[in-house]
Amino acid sequence: MSKKVLIVGAGLGGLATGLRLAKKGYSVEIIEKNSQAGGRLNQLKRDGFTFDTGPSFFSMSYEFTEFARECGISLPFKYYALDPLYNVNFKSSPVIYSLYKDIAKLAQQFRESEPDFEKNMRKYLEKSGRLYHDTNVVIKSNYDSLADYLLTLMKVNPLHLPVIFRNFWQQVAHYIKSDEARQILSLVAFFLGRTPFDTVGVYTLLSYTEFQHDGYFNVEGGMYKIIEGIVKELEKENVNIIYDTEITDFLSEDSRLSYLIDINNKKWTADIIIINADAAVFRGKVFRRPQFSEEKLDRKEWTMGSLTMYLGIDCKLPEVEHHNYYLGNNYREYASKVYTRPEITDTPYYYVNVLSRSNPECAPEGSESLFFVCPVPDLRFKTNWDDKDDIVNSMIDDFSARIKKDIRPHIVSKTVYTPVDWQDQFNLHRGSGLGLSHKMMQIGGFRPKNHDEIFKNVFYVGASTIPGTGLPMVIISSKLTYERIEKYNALRSE
Repeated sequence: MSKKVLIVGAGLGGLATGLRLAKKGYSVEIIEKNSQAGGRLNQLKRDGFTFDTGPSFFSMSYEFTEFARECGISLPFKYYALDPLYNVNFKSSPVIYSLYKDIAKLAQQFRESEPDFEKNMRKYLEKSGRLYHDTNVVIKSNYDSLADYLLTLMKVNPLHLPVIFRNFWQQVAHYIKSDEARQILSLVAFFLGRTPFDTVGVYTLLSYTEFQHDGYFNVEGGMYKIIEGIVKELEKENVNIIYDTEITDFLSEDSRLSYLIDINNKKWTADIIIINADAAVFRGKVFRRPQFSEEKLDRKEWTMGSLTMYLGIDCKLPEVEHHNYYLGNNYREYASKVYTRPEITDTPYYYVNVLSRSNPECAPEGSESLFFVCPVPDLRFKTNWDDKDDIVNSMIDDFSARIKKDIRPHIVSKTVYTPVDWQDQFNLHRGSGLGLSHKMMQIGGFRPKNHDEIFKNVFYVGASTIPGTGLPMVIISSKLTYERIEKYNALRSE
């Protein structure tokens, strides 16, 4: 049995797969390009403030609980439920909508625009729940071929077929009449890195995970505690993580990868090699596969870029909740332009996370840690980010106006990441924040495989392979990759 494993990338997928394997007796070593673990699930400490740099909440908590059970450990971090899930404000209105899990309480906020909202919402969530449970087999399966994937799809109840031909917005609108309610409920499509107008309707199953099946959660002390907790468990298993090590080349023999070579020309090898870098980008950039060339990757559909800003301010904002979305008045027009039109950043839609609201230790006393995320075009459509300060100032001014408090004099720390930074730091294609999009021809059997096409001893894990983007999806990805490796070893030992 092949027992020595090398993992390239210490993101959540690499760490989770490493722990699964270490618990089964594999000898695991992890190398990481950056100076700390986590990938996009990371942490920034600056001027006495602590910020989550990427994901700021998570859903499907049961996937983490199941992961801990399968590894024989206690969950290595503490989390708590959000209710409301998040708040939403439109530029034209002083009203702040709170997304409560209590549907009757939620409905009260739409009683004027949609008197039957509660009844309609319950019907929508019932359908979303059926979508979730009936498609679970697709999400949690490995595929050995495209035919295998199509056979798995055939197990899904054919009653859901009409949803495949609707986009997210159309599926919400099938049940909900209020335009503001439609916009708010379809925001979850942005969590997938696309808009509700180009995300397939089957993903409305996420509304069920939001409001009924589980909800959203924060981690005590910040999201990076997930990474710190898993790293501590890996240390107990004597798994070594070597940082500041970027892979740039390789050596192979027939259908086996012999060595990976880092930027300093050092060779790394193992019986089994797992890639936690972006599954499509690594194939193109390091393995130089023609089908994953930069030109061909440019023709794929990617999630939008992200401009992120981390502000430390020397005052408190008691009127602002932990999670907040600030929308304009042109939702459909904005969605149609956000991928490709640089001028859309003149009137940004954005999200604000106040980490210190629930974690006061993440900011000095009397201060707040603010994390802004603004969807922007990736580097295919906007190559020059010299105007990033203009976009940042626009967000700061708009936010100040909405909360009726000028935060500009209170800013004591400011850090900004553009798609250039996300590309350079995490090898994300053109700075696409969440990697490949989830259109029908880029999910399941059409997504980059979690096993290599040529090298039998190479596997992949993470957001750009199956099943897709999101922290719980990456945890599922780690299990699917682990199952692949166990199957590989079983066949070799026959």
